Amino acid sequence: MAKTLKKNIPPTLTENFQRYFSVDLATTQEQKNAVYHIRYRVYCDEFHYEAADRFPDEREFDDYDDNSLHCLITHRSGMPAGCVRLILTNGDRDENPLPYEKLCGESLDRQSIDSLNLERNTVCEISRLAVDGAFRKRSGETLTRFGDRGAIDCSHEEQKAFSLIAVAGFLACTAMGKLSGRTNAFALMEPFLPRLVKRSGIILERVGKDVSYHGIRAPYYISYQSAMDNMHTDLKEMYDAIHGKIESTYLKSV
Repeated sequence: MAKTLKKNIPPTLTENFQRYFSVDLATTQEQKNAVYHIRYRVYCDEFHYEAADRFPDEREFDDYDDNSLHCLITHRSGMPAGCVRLILTNGDRDENPLPYEKLCGESLDRQSIDSLNLERNTVCEISRLAVDGAFRKRSGETLTRFGDRGAIDCSHEEQKAFSLIAVAGFLACTAMGKLSGRTNAFALMEPFLPRLVKRSGIILERVGKDVSYHGIRAPYYISYQSAMDNMHTDLKEMYDAIHGKIESTYLKSV
């Protein structure tokens, strides 16, 4: 009797990423310390955006962290690989502005933003998205916080998953926003980052002029519905997996 030949079916985008990384809602102090340490390594040690001497314990944090949801992305080795936070609104724009509202000032397109007619309690800000330098290609001037491949010793197949760490951070923010009812997100970003995630169908709308803040940045907006409507099919599968993982922890924490 002839043997049935098994075809080598390549793993899906989701399967490949989950093979090497986990994406978790950071609720314990240990997880949050890992988040703050990634931020210290990237924002203080590597790019010098923040003064390292302000954080002698090598944990970068600020006043917004207590009113934020945090995501930690961890490599299968146990090494923290990336992080991002979702800052929740706490009161009105004048009394408790989000970081982008404070930093952008007159550069914001207020008419465009006001025309969205957003309820304040549905608004949030994507912030402190960072990928540890060990998971980024070290190539001089092209080095960014969201690089394509890492410097740790691993296979080429595993390195292909590294480029998804920043995208996974966006998907985690989408999930955290949906679960918390904050379905309208703003972010202050380097212009190349919206172009990077647009390849995955995540379309961010510019809502202001460039500002000088740790280099050139610009304010962007995206709604949960827009993210879901335009997200590529393979990425939607990845989002569903991340949402399911975060949801189980979120429901236990509220």
